[in-house]
Amino acid sequence: MDFGLVLQTDPPASQVISLMKRAERNGFRYGWTFDSAVLWQEPFVIYSQILAHTQKLHIGPMVTNPGTRTWEVTASTFATLNDMYGNRTVCGIGRGDSAMRVAGRAPNTLARLGEAIEVIRDLAEGREAVVDGKPLRIPWIKDGRLPVWMAAYGPKALALAGEKADGFILQLADPYLTEWMIKAVREGAERVGRDPDSITICVAAPAYVTDDLAHARDQCRWFGGMVGNHVADLVSRYGEHSGMVPDALTEYIKTRQGYDYSHHGRAGNPSTDFVPDEIIDRFCLLGPAEAHIEKLRVLRDLGVDQFAVYDMHDARESTVDAYGQHVIPALRD
Repeated sequence: MDFGLVLQTDPPASQVISLMKRAERNGFRYGWTFDSAVLWQEPFVIYSQILAHTQKLHIGPMVTNPGTRTWEVTASTFATLNDMYGNRTVCGIGRGDSAMRVAGRAPNTLARLGEAIEVIRDLAEGREAVVDGKPLRIPWIKDGRLPVWMAAYGPKALALAGEKADGFILQLADPYLTEWMIKAVREGAERVGRDPDSITICVAAPAYVTDDLAHARDQCRWFGGMVGNHVADLVSRYGEHSGMVPDALTEYIKTRQGYDYSHHGRAGNPSTDFVPDEIIDRFCLLGPAEAHIEKLRVLRDLGVDQFAVYDMHDARESTVDAYGQHVIPALRD
């Protein structure tokens, strides 16, 4: 199993770079950041510095979207980083939550997302693609490589990930839901004749190594609120108890009362009072290192290739170190 570290690009950028360097020293192979232009600093500028200060770490957004930047700009940016540092980027992409909504726009449609996945990958790897009706090719790209991993929750999005993406990003670590969603992605791949095992499966969730579960839950409760935004969209689209989405995912948002993006992804988010401890325990990895190892082995056996640690809490450095000392060696053996 591979491991990734997920950060927000809060200033100063030097702290983000320092934590990524620390992650690489501790055996992490991937470094991810949020991508929301209004809420945080521009990640692609920071990626250049992370890549310059690490040797093998692969870098990308968790996640970008097809609406914030034009597709040829996204492709050229990835390709430039790859040309400078050697094909060490991954394009995590989704419909767009905070990046679109904070700017007053609706998330992108799945149709637009599916088209963008193919266009961005083709352009970044030097092939011709059609953008807004015009054939384009970036002529200077040689031997480019850009895996595109798609974030998804709902049945149509999961099917799309299986049909078009190189990887699937699931932002929660509940084994039951993970199994259900991986199955849906693989079925989507099989329907279009793709090898379902060729799709990399990445589970991303907060991790907090401690014996103080109450404190860890309070530090990670924000995650249930963040996931709740996507769940609310699913309930709006498919309804409650529709059979299209597991009740195990949707039940907990019944008392949700809106969401304030100014606290998005942060410990102490006041918009997450509706999130019960049970959801935090299911969606996150909390407790001593042994508890993390046990749950990660379950996820690995379900087909998870990478676990990406959301490190937005008050123990960022110690979590990275604990994973490097105890968790990563256990899952690599």
